Amino acid sequence: MEAVEYVVKPVQDFAKDSIRLVKRCHKPDRKEFTKVASRTAIGFVVMGFIGFFVKLIFIPINNIIVGS
Repeated sequence: MEAVEYVVKPVQDFAKDSIRLVKRCHKPDRKEFTKVASRTAIGFVVMGFIGFFVKLIFIPINNIIVGS
């Protein structure tokens, strides 16, 4: 009987926590959505520029190392 309880108890706890989370969630209004979307877009652009500049710096370094 303990083995069954060992398996069932975590599932029940997870279900309770999931139900509580869904009840607390709300659909964002337009202002909140645009704020989150714009910040996400800015993050994508910043990470893209960082990747571009890192690649731009390492291409000549790689050519010097491999080209020798």
